[in-house]
Amino acid sequence: MALGSERATVDPLSQVDSGRIQKLANLSQDSGAMSQQLLYRALVSAKWLSEAIKSQQAGLALKIVDASWYLPKMKRDPKREFEERHIPGAVFFDIDQCSDRTSPYDHMLPKANDFAEYVGKLGVGNDSHVVVYDGSDQGLFSAPRVWWMFRVFGHEAVSLLDGGLKNWQREGNALSSGKTQVAPSEFHASLDKSLVKTYEDVLDNLDSRRFQLVDARAAGRFRGVEPEPRDGIEPGHVPGSTSIPFTDFLTESGFEKTPEQIRTLFQEKKVDLLKPVVATCGSGVTACHVALGAYLCGKPDVAVYDGAWVEWYMRAQPENIISEGKGKTV
Repeated sequence: MALGSERATVDPLSQVDSGRIQKLANLSQDSGAMSQQLLYRALVSAKWLSEAIKSQQAGLALKIVDASWYLPKMKRDPKREFEERHIPGAVFFDIDQCSDRTSPYDHMLPKANDFAEYVGKLGVGNDSHVVVYDGSDQGLFSAPRVWWMFRVFGHEAVSLLDGGLKNWQREGNALSSGKTQVAPSEFHASLDKSLVKTYEDVLDNLDSRRFQLVDARAAGRFRGVEPEPRDGIEPGHVPGSTSIPFTDFLTESGFEKTPEQIRTLFQEKKVDLLKPVVATCGSGVTACHVALGAYLCGKPDVAVYDGAWVEWYMRAQPENIISEGKGKTV
């Protein structure tokens, strides 16, 4: 059975914790009422994944994806690290490679056909259950971006490894090395435009206030008092946006906080999950933690401003760069 179609049931062959499906309350934007909607399970545990790898259950077209990506100043080589150690059977997903290479901005979404071709070469098909992780010190850093990308291109059967490679190793699970050889698969993708926002959308929102904009960068970068990691880009934020650093969604040991804790976090920051929310960050990677956090609270429709701060800083008028620091001059 193709996994994408079994959203309302749990595979009876599964011996792993609590199945792959999670019933969440979807927040209705129209009436404010709670309506029940089945959402694909966003998080799986190391125990779940370890058992799934061992059993390779009938009907479980499992594809494990290492989506490690780091800022250049972190001086880490994710491809080299992947070849040194990865979860058995995993393939490496290059966020910079699978992008719109014609854009002046970092790793913008590729066209649907290009995404389909890229993941097909990784052996991912439309019947695959994709589990994404990364090797960051935080537990999860870049992997939510690839989780979001699969959803943007119409693939709901995607989960994240809670705790990432860091906790996979800590719990003593198996590792492999070298390159993973996979048979290519056919993947069909279609873009869900509702999950992506553009510079023009954010600019229009300064007056229209159609959505709440949440920024996942560190608080110092948001305020304009800590440097941006990219040369030529000064820190600051979009007028009217709210700061929720992506690390606020994670525990100290690198696991995702509970939906109750995340809901409280949004409430404390005065972000109303009954109303439209858009996420941003430096270049569209950690913004996806905001989308993930809302999804875990039953809100699957948070869009991401793909160009994020880099595009905003490069294109916006100086008065639309809010900063306690240098800001922007013409």
